[in-house]
Order: sequence, then C-alpha cells, then structure tokens
Amino acid sequence: MGKVIAIANQKGGVGKTTTTMNLGVGLSKKGKKVLLIDADSQGNLTICMGYENPDQINYTLSNILGNLMLEREFDPKEGILHFEEGVDFVPSNIDLSGTESTMFEIKLGRESLLNEYIDMIKENYDYILIDCSPSIGMVTINSLVAADSVLIPVDAEYLPYKGLDELTRTIYTTKKKGNKKLKIEGILLTRVDERTNLCRGIIDLIETNYGNTMRIFQSRIPKYVRVAETSAFGMSIFQYDPEGKATIA
Repeated sequence: MGKVIAIANQKGGVGKTTTTMNLGVGLSKKGKKVLLIDADSQGNLTICMGYENPDQINYTLSNILGNLMLEREFDPKEGILHFEEGVDFVPSNIDLSGTESTMFEIKLGRESLLNEYIDMIKENYDYILIDCSPSIGMVTINSLVAADSVLIPVDAEYLPYKGLDELTRTIYTTKKKGNKKLKIEGILLTRVDERTNLCRGIIDLIETNYGNTMRIFQSRIPKYVRVAETSAFGMSIFQYDPEGKATIA
C-alpha cells in the first residue's frame, strides 16, 4: 500500500511544487511506482508536467471530489495521466476553487473526501505525493487527513521561517482531530544560499527551534536558476540538468 506524503507550507514560493515533481521523479528512478496529486487550484504542478493550459483539461481532481460529494460511482483510474519521466499524476485547475467552496456545505465527511479517493488507488503505488495549496483551506485539510506524513519545504528566508509555527499547529490539530497516524516527515531547506548571513541565520533559527522535535534533512536544495527553469520546459531537474548541484542535492 502506498505511503502518502503531503508537501505543504502555507507560504507560497518555497518550492512545494518543484519538490513534489522532482522527489516523485527521483523515487521513480529508484524503481518506485509514484502518483503525484495536484491539490492546488492554480494548477502549478499540472503546468510543470507539460500542460500549459490546465483549465482546458476536462477531468481533474475537482471532478473526482465532486463525484465523491455526490456519491456517484466512478472509475478511480479515470483522470490519472502519465508523465514521460515515469510518474502518474492527477491534474488540477481553477475548477478546484469552486469545488472547495462546495465542500464547506457538506456536514459529514468533508475532511476525508481525498482520503476516500486515495484508498481506492493507493494499492497501485509505492508513494503518493500531494502538492498542497499555499493556504490552509478545505482541500489542504483533506490532504493532511489523507497523508501518512507531511514534508515541509522551507525557503531559507525570514517569512517562510515565521510561517512554520502556524503550519505545525495545523498539522498537530489535524493529527489530534482527524488523522492520528499523521507525522511530520521533516523540514526540507530550499533555495539555500549559504554565502549570505541571512540564510545562515535562518538555518540556525530553524535548527535551534525545530531540530529537537522534527527531522531537518541534511540535503539542502541550493538557490539555482536551473531549478526554476525546469517549470517552463515541463521536465524534472534530473532530465534538464543531470549533473547540476541542485540535482545532486
């Protein structure tokens, strides 16, 4: 049965989508069967997978959640697309915003719709990675309820660091009220430039304040323009820059 990891941080621009895509492809290169789920109405992960106009995709995560809300029978494999670098993915687009609003109207089970869907398909995968929205909305709560663990990418700057407290409170609340198995996989430092005093200071703060309670991964993703460029070309860092320092990290 697949391990489900939510990649989450309520601060945008910290590398959630890039981490989801490249971690997924990296696991695939290790021989694992991987599914990525785009749980953000901006559809950034879908764009990274080569779909420049996600709003033109007819069947997305929004349709899947809608079927579950209306208790319709459906094929859980419908809507799963394949990326040429070896991973499957469930796309998303702006329709997810409307679906999320509708979810608030449901009184029972609204936090566990995504979990219900993942239960239908996870036997087909070793890992399922969920790219969460940069907000703590109903779809993100669904992602945390469905997950076994949370991977937290943190840009080595001040505002992403300050947002860690709110995110960890949300995770622990979800663990207490909706998903007792949920744990924090660890903090992944992204866009790291250790030449600057600010970056080194933020890393020290994170290690001091969180190092005793959760894992801080030794791998640090350096600030490197080629990482950002991968999104425009619809490929992972492994294909775009096989020998680069970010790829090695």
